[in-house]
Amino acid sequence: MTADVIDAWIQHPTPGFLRDPMFASLRRWRSMSLDALPESIPDAFTLGALEDAGVSHALITAWWGPQGPLLSNDEVAAMARRHPNTLTAIASVDLLHPREAVRELRRCVNELGMRALRVLPWLWGLAPDDRHYYPLYVACIELGIPFCLQVGHAGPLKPSEPGRPIPYLDQVAATFPELTIVGGHIGYPWTTEMISLTTKYPNVYLDTSAYKPSRYPEELVRYMRGHGRKKVLFGSNHPIGRK
Repeated sequence: MTADVIDAWIQHPTPGFLRDPMFASLRRWRSMSLDALPESIPDAFTLGALEDAGVSHALITAWWGPQGPLLSNDEVAAMARRHPNTLTAIASVDLLHPREAVRELRRCVNELGMRALRVLPWLWGLAPDDRHYYPLYVACIELGIPFCLQVGHAGPLKPSEPGRPIPYLDQVAATFPELTIVGGHIGYPWTTEMISLTTKYPNVYLDTSAYKPSRYPEELVRYMRGHGRKKVLFGSNHPIGRK
């Protein structure tokens, strides 16, 4: 029997999302031309890609940055409701306004059925040990959902330091041992730091999103073949993973 394949990180993009100037480097890596983008992107674009890749279920994420929602919680949750057997929706919130962010997260989980929170530190320029995150960590614990983030260097043209696992994420995991944390994008070039955290903390995991297997660092491959077998999730970052 073939095991089900679950993708821990995808987006169903809008043309406006893909055209954002901060994704210029990602479009270059993917040889993606702005002229080739359609006026709209149907559900079938993402569902077909999952089927072609043999993925049975995927966690589809909203995006929220300082400029506001890039992929809103409501539109992402609506797509997951249209395809409940294939998609699970992941929320995002306004990090700079913690009270409103906690309120939105509770709405996303309790009313929209979203199952995790994802925040991208590079997008905000704030490492995960910043005080703005802390109310959200408490809310995630109370709601029983994982906190997902990007670790490693920023692919978009933003500073990468907020994605370094040690000391920033190390401090969070030590302060909130009940919090389930999933670090996406393998942590490169600090993959060994991320591996050390997943080894140290029972509730810390990493996913492989944004990297195809031929680009996995050797230390990650050794870890997956050894004691990290149950601490690494598959993720693609569709449709903006690296070639």
